[in-house]
Amino acid sequence: MVRILGICGSPRRGATEYVLEKALEVARSLDGVETEMVLLRQKKLHFCLHCDRCITEGVLYCPVHDDDVKEIIDRFLQADGYILASPVYLMGMTGQMATLFNRFRPLYTVLKSNPEFFFNKVGGAIAVGGTRNGGQEATINCLLGVYHTYGINIVNGGIGIYSGASVWSKDRKEEGAREDEIGMKNACTIALRVAKMALKMASSRS
Repeated sequence: MVRILGICGSPRRGATEYVLEKALEVARSLDGVETEMVLLRQKKLHFCLHCDRCITEGVLYCPVHDDDVKEIIDRFLQADGYILASPVYLMGMTGQMATLFNRFRPLYTVLKSNPEFFFNKVGGAIAVGGTRNGGQEATINCLLGVYHTYGINIVNGGIGIYSGASVWSKDRKEEGAREDEIGMKNACTIALRVAKMALKMASSRS
């Protein structure tokens, strides 16, 4: 089995959560794939203080904050593939999503001892905007930056879905996202390709 981890960066239940749920549903339709979703709206997240204690002490988790980031890091390390989904906030990811990945600084400890830890892991990105051209591609690039940072292989959706899936919610939450048939199809395509690539990576290791 391979595990695909979806992380929803929205601070509320609505379009982005709906899109990610549907995308993960498609991913787990493949034999050998299981999925799980982390909803940041339900998590306690403190800001990184950039004290660097995690680096100097060589620990995997923040020695300062007691919140839900440790649990999310555990799930992230165990997953074989990722789908990051965020609504567009000021042409970028949400504060919740940025706060989470700013706190991933301790993963330096993992990469220092094993630079290829993420070598066989894959990820895709989904952005949901209230307007047709509301910053979805800029947000996708922010999400892809997470993968670039850790050396995670990026999966796109193929022809016409070059970086990630852009969904237009028309600021009508789940209902608006559902009506964007092209955006929803692209989000599901991203998820399916992430799952397929994770399976291929897993088979190459066996």
